Amino acid sequence: MVNKYLFSLAIPPIIVFAYKKGLPGNSEFFMFVIFFFHKLTIEQIFSVQACLLRMIGEIIMGNTDKFEMIANTYDTPERIQIAKVSSDAIRNYLVDAKSKNAIDFGCGTGLIGMNLLNEFSSMLFLDTSQNMINQIKQKITDFNLQNVDTLCFDIEKESLVDVHTDYIFMTQVLLHIHDVELVLSRLFDVLNEGGHLLIVDFNKNEKIVSDMVHNGFNPDELTDIMTKIGYRDIQFKTFFTGSKIFMGHDASMFILDSKRIHSKECL
Repeated sequence: MVNKYLFSLAIPPIIVFAYKKGLPGNSEFFMFVIFFFHKLTIEQIFSVQACLLRMIGEIIMGNTDKFEMIANTYDTPERIQIAKVSSDAIRNYLVDAKSKNAIDFGCGTGLIGMNLLNEFSSMLFLDTSQNMINQIKQKITDFNLQNVDTLCFDIEKESLVDVHTDYIFMTQVLLHIHDVELVLSRLFDVLNEGGHLLIVDFNKNEKIVSDMVHNGFNPDELTDIMTKIGYRDIQFKTFFTGSKIFMGHDASMFILDSKRIHSKECL
């Protein structure tokens, strides 16, 4: 018989999966689950568990709820490595930033912004997930960080008023945003004249199929949208390719730099 501890590992993902898919929460359903898992080997249980967790991620991806759930365990070695590569790419596009302020937009637990703190005069960590913001607040306390602040805010729901900055960077954030043009337009309004928006995200990948997340972006198409809004001096390049880094698929990432030169009224 399968070890009870190992068996218990598989049950929570099944419950969440059933809830998200609207499956029956009655005793007959879970009796079938128990019968099914008792027939599996330990290796098969772990395999099914991993599969269910991936499926749960796809179901709720793009929702703040997902990030609320995983905030405490978000800083995995893989994410830390991607953050380092991404922050290095952003650093290459900074110009005289030591006296400038910045927003880490969609900051998560602040992996990118923390790597770039010394590049700016001050930084605002902004995210829609309060649990993610709580993680950053703890880091701020633990490391006694100065000239940093946090804000839990959903820019898809309302404009960010009375907040202006010289740099905004967003890493693997745009793919979770439903109305890309709306958010990019509102971020344009946040930038000071001469300010930069830096986007790091996945190149379009046709192997990715999801109703809850974009399957990457074509930088040329993104450039057209941003030019229409008012961004100028747009440049981009692919800077990283990795194995199974985008929903289990090999993928490449681009960085795009853009600038606000004039207000919308002057365009």
